[in-house]
Parts: sequence; C-alpha cells; structure tokens
Amino acid sequence: MGQAIAVRTDFTAGEVRRFAKRAKDVAQARRLLAIAAVLDGASREDAAKIGGMDRQTLRDWVIRFNDQGPDGLINIPSPGVPPKLGKKQRAFLARLVEDGPIPAVHGVVRWRLIDLAQWIFEEFRITIAKQTLSRELRSMGYRKLSARPRHHAQAAGAIENFKKASRNVWRRSRARKASTATR
Repeated sequence: MGQAIAVRTDFTAGEVRRFAKRAKDVAQARRLLAIAAVLDGASREDAAKIGGMDRQTLRDWVIRFNDQGPDGLINIPSPGVPPKLGKKQRAFLARLVEDGPIPAVHGVVRWRLIDLAQWIFEEFRITIAKQTLSRELRSMGYRKLSARPRHHAQAAGAIENFKKASRNVWRRSRARKASTATR
C-alpha cells in the first residue's frame, strides 16, 4: 500500500477551519474541512467522508492545497470549446456580410445562414452549423434583418398608387348632425 501525501504544515487545523468558515464556495469549504481533519490526525478515510469524497479525490485536493494553498481548492471553470472561426475568418465573414452577395458570383440575392455556412466551408474548409453561425454573427454585432420583399420589375411609384388616401379633416356624419338638430 502506498504512502499518504503529507499535508503542508504552515497552516494549522484551526486556521484551515477559519478559511472554510469564510469561504464563499461551498465545495471549497468541504475540501478545507477534510484537510483540517487530516491535520487533526484523522485517517484519510474519515477525512474523505467528512469532505464527501473518496480517498483518491482527497489525495488530489491535498496536492492542490500543497501547491496553491486554500485558494487552490476552488473549482476552476473549464475554458470550453474553442471557437470554430478565428480572427481571420471573422474578418472575412464581416466583410462578406457588409458587402452583401453578388448574384452572379455567389448565386444568391441575399445572405441566409445556410449560404454563409456553405461559403465558409468552401473558403476555409470549416464545417459550421446554422445555429453556431447565428451566434457568431450576433456576437459580432449583426442582427437578423429581413427586408420587405420587392419585385425586381416593380415600378418606383406603383406602391403609392395603391395606397388608400384618408381625408385630411375628420367630419361628423350627416346622420348625427340631423339627429342633433331635431332636439
């Protein structure tokens, strides 16, 4: 059976408990209490039960405590998945969105997410989902806007001819005037 890793001795069990009492992170407080139990002379098995973990996990936290002190017992958030598009790809995408599509070159009259995803694949060999591309564009400051559809052969004043003209001044109906005059 292996030898237990010694806990650093520059902290007493009481100091470690005070750190646990002041800790804002609950998980850090549990780990500190388990290490305080080890410093008090409890077995590693009992100390692990106090902290709600097994002996191997306690060993890992003791190593972190020895290296970084009480602050090393806070969970470090994972960095997550790196973005699919780098700065270069984002700059090209922003320029493409700003300039708009050229129908003869791009084969579309307006950009859709699926068209942009296809262009990104053809240009950079990066496969990106529509939802991911939508999030990327929103983080770059773009919003989904749809223009009012207009026929390419529409005359300039055609819409004005079909609009209903309302009267400039509202007038009372004649029936109302007649009914008020008879009173």
